[in-house]
Amino acid sequence: MTSPRRAIGTSDLQVFPLSLGGNVFGWTADRDTSFAVLDAYTAAGGNFVDTADGYSAWVPGNTGGDSESILGEWFSARGRRDDVVLATKVSQHPDFKGLAADNIRRAADASLERLQSDYIDLYYAHFDDPSVPLEETVAALSGLVDAGKVRHIGISNYSPERIEEWFAITEREGLHRAVALQPHYNLVERSYEEKYRPLAEREGLGVMPYFALAAGFLTGKYRDGVTVDSARAGGAAKYLDETGRSVLAALDEVAAAHGASVATTALAWLAAQPTVTAPIASARTLEQLPDLLASVDLELTADELAALDGASEAAKAA
Repeated sequence: MTSPRRAIGTSDLQVFPLSLGGNVFGWTADRDTSFAVLDAYTAAGGNFVDTADGYSAWVPGNTGGDSESILGEWFSARGRRDDVVLATKVSQHPDFKGLAADNIRRAADASLERLQSDYIDLYYAHFDDPSVPLEETVAALSGLVDAGKVRHIGISNYSPERIEEWFAITEREGLHRAVALQPHYNLVERSYEEKYRPLAEREGLGVMPYFALAAGFLTGKYRDGVTVDSARAGGAAKYLDETGRSVLAALDEVAAAHGASVATTALAWLAAQPTVTAPIASARTLEQLPDLLASVDLELTADELAALDGASEAAKAA
């Protein structure tokens, strides 16, 4: 497998064009499975892992930071910290909710301890916190860069208007610029293109879409009359409407032409979109990983991209 690297926006971070999602670590993937997936991903040339301090506090018995802790153990066991571009996020850990300045600083230190690292490559504000002045949040994140604890800043789950305000504050106060955006974007969720893409282009942001496979729907396993036993089945099944069926039919055709899987093809379409640096996709088993990795080497023709665009046109209006 080739391993072309892409720059994240205007930063010096060079990453594999498929980011490995860490949301399943400590949730649907136990420690040993997580280690096996990380080993296989990095062996294939992957170097970009995405997690958050809130993963996976929703699981009974978990406390939050579970994914980060598994990653920290893997970094320590393998000695691979400097080989990986690590992205994590702040605002959702049960003990560190929100984006007040002091909370951001304490949450970052807690993440670093769990990750067994003295720096975070890309640190996202996970969800907007309107209870805190945006100036305070942006300044606190910039301060972490000054302190050497964070290399670059990212934004996730903010409205376009708030992102514009973020950059206005950055320019006015002379703070470190955000270089990355993590939006909800895939073949059945395309509102990003109108709402966020112009902003990403103007500000030079690298874009890492989450739910790149629509909670598993774009793997093709969710079909009419099929029951799937998965923790994410509810989130995926909602896409089985007229648009979803149209998208799956188009994916089936394009995938067959390349001898590729539906998941591989859906990720290849996303990676080919303007502003997208690396889609985020997770593997809860080792067997799921090859289809994800194969997307890096799958080049779709202009006609194939257009066919998928047409099939998913209605998804732009969401």
